Amino acid sequence: MIQVLRTLAISRRNGAPKGIASICSSHPIVIRAAAREAARAGQPLLLEATCNQVNQFGGYTGMQPADFVRMAIDIARDEGLPAEAVILGGDHLGPNPWRKESAPAAMLKAEQMVAAYARAGFRKIHLDASMGCAGEPAILGDAVIADRAARLAKEAERAAAASGGAPPLYVIGTEVPPAGGAHHAIAGIEPTSLAAVQETIEVHREVFRRHGRSDAFSRVIAIVVQPGVEFGNENVVVYNRTKARHLASLLADEPGLVYEAHSTDYQGRVALRELVEDGFAILKVGPELTFALREALYGLDLIASDLLPDYGARPLYAAMEEAMLDNPSHWKSHYSGPPGAQRLERHYSFSDRIRYYWGEPRAAAAVKRLTANLTGKIAPVTLFRQHLPAFEEFAGKPLNPVEVVICAIRRSLENYRFAACGETV
Repeated sequence: MIQVLRTLAISRRNGAPKGIASICSSHPIVIRAAAREAARAGQPLLLEATCNQVNQFGGYTGMQPADFVRMAIDIARDEGLPAEAVILGGDHLGPNPWRKESAPAAMLKAEQMVAAYARAGFRKIHLDASMGCAGEPAILGDAVIADRAARLAKEAERAAAASGGAPPLYVIGTEVPPAGGAHHAIAGIEPTSLAAVQETIEVHREVFRRHGRSDAFSRVIAIVVQPGVEFGNENVVVYNRTKARHLASLLADEPGLVYEAHSTDYQGRVALRELVEDGFAILKVGPELTFALREALYGLDLIASDLLPDYGARPLYAAMEEAMLDNPSHWKSHYSGPPGAQRLERHYSFSDRIRYYWGEPRAAAAVKRLTANLTGKIAPVTLFRQHLPAFEEFAGKPLNPVEVVICAIRRSLENYRFAACGETV
C-alpha cells in the first residue's frame, strides 16, 4: 500500500492529479474517525506520528513507535480497515526533541529514534534535521541539513532491512510553518522561492550520493515547502495559487516528486483541491481535527449541563481549564495578552494547544463522565440547535456521544477526501 504514495507524482504527470490526507494526530477518536472514513471510501489511511509525540523515550503521549503502531492497527481493524491499508509515517524525524543538547548527542538520539520508527513498520519518513542544536545557529545551512538527513536515512534503511521490512520512502525539506500554527495573527505568508527549493533538492541529491545513499535518495517522494498557507490563534491564511505558481512549475523538472504541504488545517475544500492540483499532493492535517473533537465535546458538555440536573455547569470545560493552568508548558509560549484573552485562546484557538491535555487523567475522567451521563439519553432538537446546530440528526433518539464526536471529525476529513480525488466519495 505504501506504493500509493509513488503514484501521486505519476497521476500529476498524467494530468489527473491525486492527493492524500496525512492525519497527524495521536488521539484515538481522531484515528478512529479517520479509519472509518478511509474504510467507507475504500482508500488507504496515511497516519503520522511526530518526533515529539512518539519516540524511543515515549514522547509526550507516552508511546514508543511500536506502541503507536499497535494502537493504530487495532483501531483500524475495529473499523473494518485492514492493516495493509494503513500507511504509517514519521513526521519531523530528527534531533528536534533534543535540540538543547550538543549536536552529537542530539543526532545519536535522532538516529536511534529513526531506527525505532523503521523497525516498528513506519515506511514514510520525513527527514528533518533543520534545527540547530546547542551552540549552533537556529537554522542550519542546506549542506549540514542534508548531511544529517543522510545519516538518519542510513539508520532507517538498516533498521528496516534488519526487521525484514521494505525500505522507507522519504520526504525532505525544511521550510515548514511553525508546528501547530503561528503564535500570533498573521496577515500573509510568502511561498518558498524557486531557488530555495532547487537548492534543497540538489544539495540533498549530491550529499546522499557522497554518502553512498543514492538508492535512498531515489525513494524521496516529496519535498516540504511553504505554499503560502498558515493558521494563527485567531485567523487562517488561505492558499493563493497565483502566488505559488512558480512552485507548481518546478515539478516539471522533477517528475518523481510532489510537494508535502504542512498546516493545511482550516483551508476548506476549494483551497485544498487547488493545492492538490498544483502539486501539493500530501496534505498534512492535525489541529483542525482535534479542534473539531473539542468543539463537539464542549457542545455535548453544554447539552448535558442543560439536560441533566445532577451533571453540573460545564464540568468538562472546568476540568480542561484546571489541567491547563496546572501545567502551562504546552500553551504558555503560544498565547499572550491579558488573562481573559489567554483563557479564550486556551480553549478556542485555531492552534488548539488544548489537544496536548486530553490524555491528562482529570481530562480523561471528565470525558468519560460526560459520555457515561449522556449515553442513551434523549436530547431535544432545541438543545442541539442551541449548542450543536450542525448535528440535529442526533436529537430525539438515544445518544451515543462518541458518535457525535466522530461525525464532527469526519466532516473535516470529507474536505480532504474531496481534495484528494476531486469528487465527493
